[in-house]
Amino acid sequence: MKEFISLFSQVEFQIIISFIVSVVITITAIPVIINISKLKDLMAEIEIRSSHEELTPTLGGVAIFAATLISYFLWKIPSEGSEIHLAVSSLIILFFLGIKDDILILSPKKKILIQIAASLLLITLGDLRITNLYGLLGYNSISYLPGVILTTFIFIVLTNAVNLIDGIDGLAGSFGFISSICFAILFYKLNLYAYVILSVSLSGSLLGFLRYNFSVKNKIFMGDTGSLILGFLVSFFSIKYITINSSYAYDSRLENDAPLIVMVILILPLFDTLRMFSIRLFSGKSPFKGDRNHFHHILLDRGLSHWNATIFLLIFNLLAIYLYSEFSNQFSNNMNFMLYFSLFILYCLLAYFLSRNISKVNGVNSQYTNINKLKRLELAEEKKANLNNLNN
Repeated sequence: MKEFISLFSQVEFQIIISFIVSVVITITAIPVIINISKLKDLMAEIEIRSSHEELTPTLGGVAIFAATLISYFLWKIPSEGSEIHLAVSSLIILFFLGIKDDILILSPKKKILIQIAASLLLITLGDLRITNLYGLLGYNSISYLPGVILTTFIFIVLTNAVNLIDGIDGLAGSFGFISSICFAILFYKLNLYAYVILSVSLSGSLLGFLRYNFSVKNKIFMGDTGSLILGFLVSFFSIKYITINSSYAYDSRLENDAPLIVMVILILPLFDTLRMFSIRLFSGKSPFKGDRNHFHHILLDRGLSHWNATIFLLIFNLLAIYLYSEFSNQFSNNMNFMLYFSLFILYCLLAYFLSRNISKVNGVNSQYTNINKLKRLELAEEKKANLNNLNN
């Protein structure tokens, strides 16, 4: 009995159990959510720029939210601190925001305002803010107000960047799984076990979600509920890792390039968001108006399947992480930043060349012809009507 109790007190055991429980809860809960969504007609609408032609349940974020928190709160963790409590409070706010947006659709302004409020709750009450830029572009310490503004900006950008890559099967979920595992490893090295368990709980819920997100017969999307939760937690992990390493000069365990490490882990949503906003601004369009110019849309229009497009982009993300971990210590932070920016330019050029002459590859325009758009919308309306008849 003592051996059993001793095993439960070991943090490595708690980490493994939290991961397993999170996977099991998600896999168990999602079929129920799918059935309820179909009965109550809580399905994703087919839009002109949509990459899907099937009416699909869009409340996968409910399972991700529940599995992550249940798995995390299994244990009493001495190093937990008030930051995680406040982060959970912010998550609950975003959870209800996402639910309402998935069902009723909210305006972008209201969504941004609520995201700012949820972020400020953690930043001000938890005093979690960027205080050091590690000498990047000549900047080091940051005073209180600029730190609050910068940290809020990071929360909003990263949260919405994750939402923007949630356009094809598996991409956002797979990215979230990889990034949360990376943060779990980083926090484990610093003995921040509460953050490790929260990270692996998130990764487990995403792995369970991907089982159905890639499914053909029982597909579900994470929706805004899932993308908001994932984006906020990834932002939280990023900012926490940057702040905890800011005293690197006094502790040999800490890294002197924490912002760059975070930027490389999050390279996929950051590059996609920066590229899309740049294109829209240079074209005289609103940066918040959606279109089909994302890199994953380009890959689909080149003829790749959702699975292949997701794997292509994940390999890019993993390769960037590997190369940085292997060679970053050979350069200064500013040089690594310039290399990072150079990689972004190459990313944009690749997207540009891949987007050219797409009609010659698959017989349709990269933005889809109007005829195909109308056919897809008509098909969706027909399937929705049939579903309503079955429910009645």
